[in-house]
Amino acid sequence: MMIVSVGRISAIAVLRLRKTAIREMEDIMADFNQNFNTNSGTGEYERFNSDGTKKKNKGEKRRKRAGAGILVALIAVVALILLGSSMVVTKQNQFKLIRQFGRVQRVVTDAGLSFRIPFIESVDTIPKELLLYDLPSSDVITSDKKTMIVDSYVLWHVTDPLKFAQTLSCSVSNAEGRIDAIVYNATKNTISNMKQDEVIRSRDGKMTITVDQDPEEVKNNDMVISEEHEEVIEITSLTEEIMAQINHVEEQYGIEISAVEVKKLDLPDDNKQAVYTRMISERENIAAQYTAEGKSEAKMIENTTDKEVSIMLSDAEAKAEAAIAEGEAEYMRILTNAYSDPAKMDFYSFVRALDALKESMRGDNKTIILSDDSPIAQIFNGQY
Repeated sequence: MMIVSVGRISAIAVLRLRKTAIREMEDIMADFNQNFNTNSGTGEYERFNSDGTKKKNKGEKRRKRAGAGILVALIAVVALILLGSSMVVTKQNQFKLIRQFGRVQRVVTDAGLSFRIPFIESVDTIPKELLLYDLPSSDVITSDKKTMIVDSYVLWHVTDPLKFAQTLSCSVSNAEGRIDAIVYNATKNTISNMKQDEVIRSRDGKMTITVDQDPEEVKNNDMVISEEHEEVIEITSLTEEIMAQINHVEEQYGIEISAVEVKKLDLPDDNKQAVYTRMISERENIAAQYTAEGKSEAKMIENTTDKEVSIMLSDAEAKAEAAIAEGEAEYMRILTNAYSDPAKMDFYSFVRALDALKESMRGDNKTIILSDDSPIAQIFNGQY
């Protein structure tokens, strides 16, 4: 019984102690909640160690670490920005001008990496490669007062970047404006000293001309006709003439015009048809002139040939008459010789009689009636 009672008393005591501990924990939590709600505006509350000293707040430590990290990050970003702004990258097709307060300090011409002072020095970029500028079409007047439309383009590049920056403010558009004026003036001055046909012929730097060949020796002909052939000769081209008019561009602006090429030469629309009509008329006149000259030469050749044929026929007839006369003379000489000799005369008479008999026996009737005193009958009777 004592053991049971003691066990019950122990259980009751444990329950009471548990209840007491729970109450104390509830009181502690209530105080904590009250302190937390009181300091919630600032989010701060104090803690103490077992020896009564004040504990450091973990939130404050985290804030200090976060602030230090942000500061380090800001310093790194600023350093990267300063490093990036201090680097100057020059490409193969670029010039770089380093300015300090607007004044050019140095010019970078080689490709690679260089440095500048950030926020103090600035950088300008100038193109280094060959540039193409297409000039607008313009009207020019030739020396024979004919209007032509010229459409051309220019190849140019920067040779002195410092002078280019000083005179043209590193602007490609400013340079193209100056080039436009210079090339237009050179083109106008060149074409104004040339005729329209000269401008057209000098378009490609070649000209086709017609020359006469040396006449060969011709026999038995009173007229000698010289042959013509076309020959291509080299002349100064229109672009070379224009380039010769362009002076001191490099000295003035630090640029060089490499080439001026004419894309198209044309006529204004208002007089194009009239020019075409005039050109057709001129070509027709030239064709008519050539036709008339050809007919005249053909007639001369025909007359000369007829004359030569007449002369040759006359010579041939004369030679034939002479040959006939010589033949008849020889025939008469032979007859004379034959009749002068009795032996030859008899033989000749015999041959002549046979020829006469042969001639008389032609046709279907082969019967011949001869008298006794006939020379042919005497031949058959053996009287010869």
